Amino acid sequence: MSEIRPVGISRVRKPSRLRHLNYNKLIIKEKNMKFLSSSLLALALIVGGIATPAFAEDHAPLFVNLTTDDPHRANMGISFGKNQLERGHPLTIFLNDKSVLIGSQENAAQFADHQKVLGELVEKGATVLICPMCMKHYGVKEADLLPGLQVGNPELTGGALFKDNTRTLTW
Repeated sequence: MSEIRPVGISRVRKPSRLRHLNYNKLIIKEKNMKFLSSSLLALALIVGGIATPAFAEDHAPLFVNLTTDDPHRANMGISFGKNQLERGHPLTIFLNDKSVLIGSQENAAQFADHQKVLGELVEKGATVLICPMCMKHYGVKEADLLPGLQVGNPELTGGALFKDNTRTLTW
């Protein structure tokens, strides 16, 4: 005669000793995997923390895209570039849009401090490029440019911008 059970309730069998041992092995393996995963994550974080300072010393080139004639914003971009040049990063400052006005000797009264720093940067090896289209748009003549500034072209500007590992910032 068969056993009558309510629908949805199955007979629960006691695990055999063999099943119990296999279950314990599975639990132990799971705990070992969690420990291994946690250990690898900790190791990766430690190694990452050690390696980060090495990348800070890589002296990657910096390309500062300066688009403003606002004295404060322009000073921020130029000063940031100057600080990185002093830390060994090759520096290119690209004067475009309204910042071409900073590169013109015609505006020496308004941008005297900026022009002084740009000149010092060029003397220390920085490259300062100026956008020819923007010069034309804002009426800046090549003869009026500060000494050491170079009128950009696709090869010159692109060469600086796309040099390996170059970092870019815009003000």
